[in-house]
Amino acid sequence: MLVENNVALQPYNSFGIAARAQQLVRVRRSADVQVLLGASEWADTPRFVLGGGSNLVITGDIKALVLKVEIAGRRLVEETPKGWLVEAGAGENWHDFVAWTLAQGWPGLENLALIPGTVGASPVQNIGAYGVELQDRFHSLDAVELDTGHAFTLDAAQCGFGYRDSVFKHERAGDKGYGLAGRALITHVRFWLPKPWKPVLGYLDLERKMAETGNTTPDATTLFDWIVAIRRAKLPDPAVIGNAGSFFKNPTVTPEQCADIIARDPKVVHYPMADGSIKLAAGWLIDACGWKGKTVGHAGVYEKQALVLVNRGDEEHPCTGGEVMTLARAIQTSVYERFGIRLEPEPVVI
Repeated sequence: MLVENNVALQPYNSFGIAARAQQLVRVRRSADVQVLLGASEWADTPRFVLGGGSNLVITGDIKALVLKVEIAGRRLVEETPKGWLVEAGAGENWHDFVAWTLAQGWPGLENLALIPGTVGASPVQNIGAYGVELQDRFHSLDAVELDTGHAFTLDAAQCGFGYRDSVFKHERAGDKGYGLAGRALITHVRFWLPKPWKPVLGYLDLERKMAETGNTTPDATTLFDWIVAIRRAKLPDPAVIGNAGSFFKNPTVTPEQCADIIARDPKVVHYPMADGSIKLAAGWLIDACGWKGKTVGHAGVYEKQALVLVNRGDEEHPCTGGEVMTLARAIQTSVYERFGIRLEPEPVVI
């Protein structure tokens, strides 16, 4: 277990916000957590779990002990006639893991290609893209409770998955409830990839790819390549322009609310959901309010995709978390005043 003091966090958050951690521990084995919890010098120190930092807005230096999750490892746990059970360490890069499963001949995660972050963060956010959510492929996870050191396993039902939501994003209510926000560190995640494989194609961008190529029955590798190309065309590379990916959740409304918006804005992008609600494209709402390409301080709205906020600062004038949140609140106000819809941020703000 490696402990470092006064660590710059700019390399560890995809937005590239300049901040520091008083102390940072690199967790590379599950046993490291047990060692940490047994150390008297940190017994009363608050802790903050950091994965890939891709869904994070840091608004100041972090005084809590930062647990940087770097647990590696990938393996096939089991193969049956019905599917493959695959496991990865929480510190594995998510996109690299998706590419690896395909290279082994185990399809099922291709729609989730190029989502930034680590495997351990994927169930926290219940990541999703192009018609597939993590919960659709999730099997179980292992974690350690940070107060007691107790190791435990959760299945999908126990994770309480919702749209970009899970039990790991909720505080525990008193002595009851199952909220695990700030109380657990995920060490390993397992995924169930079913046989026979079936492509998920019900998105406009994928329909366009099929029309462009004439390929209406893409295999998993082709679908992976298409989604990587689509995402690269729309979204900035965090290594080039700091960002946290999609900044706002796509809101859901009733059919009546959607009809009211369509009556005023017929071009609004919307998708019917299985439960009868309607999902609206948050990026379209933001763009309709005129925010695409606009800047507040050193935080801006990406000119190719209004759903993404970006870092416009430099070494001399770095973007701050405060500037990002000022811009985010201004966007929320605009969308609410025009459409009566409150946008909810996706990233964790600390």
